[in-house]
Formats: sequence, C-alpha cells, structure tokens
Amino acid sequence: MGTREDRLLAILMAGCALMFISRMPGLAREAHLTGQEQSMLLSNALFGIIFVAPLAMYGLALVLHLLARGLRGTGEAYAARLALFWTFLAASPLMLLNGLVAGMIGPGTPLTLVGGLWFSVFLWFGISGMYQGYWGKSQVSA
Repeated sequence: MGTREDRLLAILMAGCALMFISRMPGLAREAHLTGQEQSMLLSNALFGIIFVAPLAMYGLALVLHLLARGLRGTGEAYAARLALFWTFLAASPLMLLNGLVAGMIGPGTPLTLVGGLWFSVFLWFGISGMYQGYWGKSQVSA
C-alpha cells in the first residue's frame, strides 16, 4: 500500500477517540465523588486527548526513530510512526478495560494490575513493531 500519512493519522485518531471513551467512566466517578461538573472534566479530557496527545505521539515517534537509528536500525521515520500508532490502537481494548475498572472500582490494586497489563501489552506490541520496521526482513520504507 505504500507510505500513506493519512492512514497513520486515521489510526492515531481512532486510538485517541478510544482513549477518550476509556476515560469517561473514571471522569464520571470523579465528578460524582468530588462534586465537579462532569462536562468540564470531559471537555478538558477531550481537548487534551484529541488535540494535544497526537502531537505528543508524533514527537514520541520521532524520538523512537532517532533511538532506533542510533541502534543501527535501517528503517525510515514512517516505520516508527506506524509502529507507535498501531501499538496505541492495538492495545486499546485493555485501555477500555482500564477505564471501566477506574470508573467502577476506582483506585486500588485492580486498577494497578489492569494498567500494568495494558502497559505490558503496549510495550510488547511496540517493541515488536519497531523491530519489524527497523531490523526485520519486511521493512517499511518510503
């Protein structure tokens, strides 16, 4: 399919939308317990996740690309963006579970365990994607 930045942006925005959805139960719980307005909490989260997080993800992808090149990887920057954005989307079911646990149970051991599981799966997908893009046989190139 070639290098298509529009597909990468669609993958990233889908992951960000799912991240926003995963935050909703926890924010509803926080609004109920603290008496804050739920709409204010949701609008702040929406701004941060839909507008700021994609910029941070592009910056993180650049850092990952430079790190991989420093470790003698031969892939292009597109491979780092593809690996990171796909990792973010692929690990989103556990991110949704983490949001449900945050909303229904709240802070504690179960939330920590689910968050750790999400992070572990995120790292596993991310390392696998970066390896495939920079050192694997079927490298993504421009």
